[in-house]
Amino acid sequence: MAMPAPGAPLGDDDVAKLDRLRDAFKRLEAELGRVIIGQRDTIERLAICLFARGHALLMGVPGLAKTLLVSRLAEAVSLSFSRIQFTPDLMPSDITGTDIIQEDTTTGRRQMVFAPGPIFANIVLADEINRTPPKTQAALLEAMQEHRVTIQGRTYTLEEPFFVFATQNPIELEGTYPLPEAQLDRFMLKVLVGYPGRDDERAILDRALGGVAPEVDAVTDAEGIAAVGRAVAAVEINDRLREYVIRLVEASREPALYRMADLAPLLEYGASPRAGIFLARAAQAYAFIHGRDYVVPEDVKAIAPDVLRHRLVTTYEAEAQAVTAEDIVTRLLEGVGIP
Repeated sequence: MAMPAPGAPLGDDDVAKLDRLRDAFKRLEAELGRVIIGQRDTIERLAICLFARGHALLMGVPGLAKTLLVSRLAEAVSLSFSRIQFTPDLMPSDITGTDIIQEDTTTGRRQMVFAPGPIFANIVLADEINRTPPKTQAALLEAMQEHRVTIQGRTYTLEEPFFVFATQNPIELEGTYPLPEAQLDRFMLKVLVGYPGRDDERAILDRALGGVAPEVDAVTDAEGIAAVGRAVAAVEINDRLREYVIRLVEASREPALYRMADLAPLLEYGASPRAGIFLARAAQAYAFIHGRDYVVPEDVKAIAPDVLRHRLVTTYEAEAQAVTAEDIVTRLLEGVGIP
């Protein structure tokens, strides 16, 4: 389905097409809401990643239905799904696959045959990704960036669309490994999954005691996601807002340029250029699912914490002052003006 160029006037047919595509998110949100109670913001963030073609890192304590949400999301969008439980003894070949010796039952000859690993799926859930050493975590790097894997000199292209949704437990640190900065930078969003409210908690309890878990119906497929992705890419983000994105990223590296010199001793490294790209794309997706074909400053501000919080490397001084990356992102949004 062809989309109008960014900034082009919309005809009645274009508006109708966009309304139909936008309805895909509403149906997805409603379908997942039947199964996952009290995580509407998390569902919205995962939808943004789907439509903007990005990966997501879900941070939350156990029991918040992170794994269930990702598996049901795959069902709702008719995409293949695989779950990798990250453990200290997991090897890179356990993720990407390896060559095995296979015997031809007809001829009796043996030959090396590639056995694909769980990375060969549309949606890959990397469960407790920080419980495996960096060597194994790095097995995801090429797949996340290039959508392919290289094994013993041979390159295998992954089926599109391809997404990695990883989970991480913030309270259990024994036996865990910090994620390499290069890998963190490849996640479009880091989503903080919080506790449900009181009413949602009651609904979760009633459902658990009732013993009946609703099934998820498919609301779209790979072609539908691709169509929404093209519509999101056509959302207008004007020069003023592009400059705003650049300023936010620049301020994370050189806060003194924006009259926030007190942040300089607290920041070891700021956001990368990839952060600016992801912030703009995520803002487009956020604007689209909220009913607009253009980005406004509030879209950038709403999604900026999810894009920036895992890309800022703080110093020991920040740790001593109990200043977190989240606090710094808040300061950046307060201190950087819109052009």
